[in-house]
Amino acid sequence: MQTGMLNTARVVSAALSSNPSFSVESRNGRPDFELAAALQKVSPQQQAKAQKTATDFEGMFLNSMFAQMTSGLKGEGPFGDTPGTGVWRSMLTEQYSKNFASAGGVGVARDVYRTLIIQQAKTTLRTA
Repeated sequence: MQTGMLNTARVVSAALSSNPSFSVESRNGRPDFELAAALQKVSPQQQAKAQKTATDFEGMFLNSMFAQMTSGLKGEGPFGDTPGTGVWRSMLTEQYSKNFASAGGVGVARDVYRTLIIQQAKTTLRTA
């Protein structure tokens, strides 16, 4: 194991022992030490804001995906091709996307959150 990885592992290990509720998320089945170290440098308020931003981004992505998925449907029923269903369909897909994103989504929010936290930690280091 490289020296830098050992030092990061020690920092994370110390953080885990001082705060038992802290958990290191895994990435590809391995602990994500980079995220764990970044979380130590970012305030809880910034973490909550990053989580909301990531979830909102995933909601917008899912809304676009659902809109494309239902745009070609024709016929009768809630997804039919009548004058009022266009507006109704857009509201339905928006609610679907919000519910999917808040329930865990498809994994986009997790990666966006990780990126935001790591960038915020780097910014915190430069300004400190």
